[in-house]
Amino acid sequence: MNNFEFKNPTKIIFGKDTIAKLTEEIPSDAKVLVLYGGGSIKKNGIYDQVKTALKDVEHLEFGGIPANPEYSVLLEALEVIKAENITYLLAVGGGSVIDGTKFLSAAALYEGETPWEILTGGKPTLKGMPFGTVLTLPATGSEMNSGAVITNRETKEKLAMGGAGLFPMFSILDPQVITSIPRRQLVNGITDAFTHVLEQYMTYPAGALLQDRFAEGIMQTLLEVAPSVLKDPSDYDAASNFMWSCTMALNGLIQKGVPTDWAVHAIGHELTALYGIDHARTLAIIAPSHYQYNFEAKKEKLAQYAERIWNVTEGTLEDKAYEAIEKTETFFNQMGIETKLSKYTDSYEGTAEIISKRFTERGWLGLGEHKSLKPEDAENIVRMAY
Repeated sequence: MNNFEFKNPTKIIFGKDTIAKLTEEIPSDAKVLVLYGGGSIKKNGIYDQVKTALKDVEHLEFGGIPANPEYSVLLEALEVIKAENITYLLAVGGGSVIDGTKFLSAAALYEGETPWEILTGGKPTLKGMPFGTVLTLPATGSEMNSGAVITNRETKEKLAMGGAGLFPMFSILDPQVITSIPRRQLVNGITDAFTHVLEQYMTYPAGALLQDRFAEGIMQTLLEVAPSVLKDPSDYDAASNFMWSCTMALNGLIQKGVPTDWAVHAIGHELTALYGIDHARTLAIIAPSHYQYNFEAKKEKLAQYAERIWNVTEGTLEDKAYEAIEKTETFFNQMGIETKLSKYTDSYEGTAEIISKRFTERGWLGLGEHKSLKPEDAENIVRMAY
């Protein structure tokens, strides 16, 4: 197991009817900007719960943050923060709204030339404006980590940012909120969380036995509850396990002491930036091809995954490893996710070359757990996923 340090300061408030606890967490003298997405929270009752909880707190609202939070929209919110002397942010939404709020947390205190430098500069944000979250869509784990991904439609880029200053002060997780979530988004959430675990697990054996078991436990739980969540989102036990699994999948715990990959995400982000494909679906497109292309480097962990997650007990190590890839792709397909790029766009020819060129221009010359996956390798992986 590798050396590591671990600190996660986010307070989690989990359970039924916990949105009412908002005022216990926000300073009484704060001036709050409530941020949300397309307005679904006004249809499912979450907005009303938040407004009731904030009735004695000075606050303004900014709605319309899109999926894959858009830089130009966030700049509009930033103007409100500065013009209205906002001192506290509250994200009410899923990963996109929370990611956008993290960007605003950093941008509100940024003294550089343009806030886009936060994403291109490569420097972690060590101090941001304080913020909390009310999670409405389990998927990304953004409610308990310090990372974010922001999209710039003008340049067709999707870049990551983060730093110790961008942990939420608190996050409220009420599993009842998933009752009104459309099936497509639930499928995306399951897929996103499952792939988050794979990015931190599907590398090579590192002697981190407990970390492997943590990761495997999350994947097993997602597989177990997925049918119930999709059949009846009001099943509170299934919803609870789903929500907590999504949070645990990317709160930093399972990656400590082990190598991590993240090449699937790096490539997948480009597909979203280029074609607007749902983030989770880009991961499902790339992951099978990525594991096939890097089979020799990953086969030991693939075989372990086959045995412990998919109960594959027969065959050679290689047989088990190949079956693991097949079963993962089948799992995505059974939930209704296509795993080939050609199913999403007719303009896929040339995509591999575009992504390879972008990686080269950014200096991303060594991705993956061994830092050996070159832009030309990414090109080959994308072409395999056509």
